[in-house]
Amino acid sequence: MTRYKPLDPCCGTPDSTRARRREFLKLSALFSAAGALPLLQAGRQAHAAQPDAPVRIGYLPITDATPLLVAHHNGLFEQQGLQVEAPRRFRSWAQIVEAFLSGQVNVVHLLMPMTIWSRYGSQSPAKVVAWNHTEGSCLTVLPEINRAADLGGTTVAIPFWYSVHNIVLQALLRESGLEFISDGEPTQQQVKLVVMSPGDMLPALGSKRIAGYIVAEPFNAKAEELGVGKVWRFTGDVWRNHACCVVTMHERDLQERPEWSQKVVNGIVQAQAWVRDHRADTVDILARNHKAAYTPHDTATLARVLLPSAERDAEYAQSGAILHPDWAEQRIDFRPYPYPSYTEKLVELLKSTYVMGENAFLQDLDPAFVAHDLVDDRYVRQAIEAQGGLAAFGIEGGYTRSETFEVN
Repeated sequence: MTRYKPLDPCCGTPDSTRARRREFLKLSALFSAAGALPLLQAGRQAHAAQPDAPVRIGYLPITDATPLLVAHHNGLFEQQGLQVEAPRRFRSWAQIVEAFLSGQVNVVHLLMPMTIWSRYGSQSPAKVVAWNHTEGSCLTVLPEINRAADLGGTTVAIPFWYSVHNIVLQALLRESGLEFISDGEPTQQQVKLVVMSPGDMLPALGSKRIAGYIVAEPFNAKAEELGVGKVWRFTGDVWRNHACCVVTMHERDLQERPEWSQKVVNGIVQAQAWVRDHRADTVDILARNHKAAYTPHDTATLARVLLPSAERDAEYAQSGAILHPDWAEQRIDFRPYPYPSYTEKLVELLKSTYVMGENAFLQDLDPAFVAHDLVDDRYVRQAIEAQGGLAAFGIEGGYTRSETFEVN
């Protein structure tokens, strides 16, 4: 039986532990009614003062943000007749959420489960308008971890409780007969889960303060390159074609600036279509040596994520990192349509996943209602059709699908 305990959101030195705890508590406060209200009021005032506000992108330097950055780099927003500012890079989810709620940025990528927490846990007026990508995350472990039982008695990091990463990891642990805890010292039948920002995970793994982490790319690819970790499982090999980060916008913009909103989504969808056919160019755009310096990652690391490799896929299938080669999943792909079935499945999974904090609201959520209320797919549908339909993104079967979630 899985045992849950209160959160100890970090590990490492006392100073780093306190810093990460402050970051987690700050994000929790931002998504509480008391914490969000002043920022929401400030955001409304800023919006009222700037009805013609330009596109202001906020992002974390992970490959999940690729369409937002490519759309900016390739001038796709300007081609739509929009004004756009240089994208603002943030280090943590707390920073990007605070900037979004206060109106400093108006187009962001957020973890999809986080949007559920923000809208129904704190009544934040935000909507999901598109997926930013599919797949793009892995569970990476120390090289000496050879079987699931080896994770017993160790610590594994997640980027946030409200994340697909947490859902998939807990499912993998349960299937392996391992319990998970969030404080204290784990026994050989337990794995301790801790929250870390993505940038802190690789150093923690390299120093063996943790035995693994599950997070967005390119931190998994970098661990492979440095030889400090190996990919244990791809999240897309558990939940087929799943979204992780989604494009989130202010509900008020969608209601009061529909033409502007449509043009924003058009640019993002155009970027996704372009990336699918220009993966090598995308690597160059995102690399740290590019003049835009969108990310701090090097070309080789990004290429490992974005460029397909049949040879590596065969190695992953042999190691067990890929158990469903017939799914033909990309390490990261770009498919913008936010399927209602995915949102419904996500709500169902969250109800049976341990998440820290005030989460009673989850049990009252109706999956079908959330799929309709949280997601506004009007703009992305129109943008997709302008690109030639779903076939332009390698999708057959129309705007409905069935979800596949298989641990083994």
